[in-house]
Amino acid sequence: MSKPVNVTESTFEELVLRADKPVLVDFWAEWCGPCRKLAPVIDQVAEEMGDRAVIAKVDVDAERGLGARYQIMSIPTLMFFSGGKKVAEFNRPRPRHEIVSQLKSLI
Repeated sequence: MSKPVNVTESTFEELVLRADKPVLVDFWAEWCGPCRKLAPVIDQVAEEMGDRAVIAKVDVDAERGLGARYQIMSIPTLMFFSGGKKVAEFNRPRPRHEIVSQLKSLI
């Protein structure tokens, strides 16, 4: 069973930018209602994608530098990375099938 991995500034390069598979990064915060509502969907995506993709979570309150680096203006924000580069971004919650479809397009 695959689960999302928590990413920090110190692990972002290794786990996201150097990943050899597509990466979904969920920028979220504990106090954010829509983020909490999206969390089970992100868990489902992680389980469905298994080892074909990395599903990562960044707490923007704890990792302010990453939030600033990627210009996070609203949460939840979902960013998709492939080959170390950001290739897509969703700035509002999306259904599981849209998230999975975006990831599969990067495989």
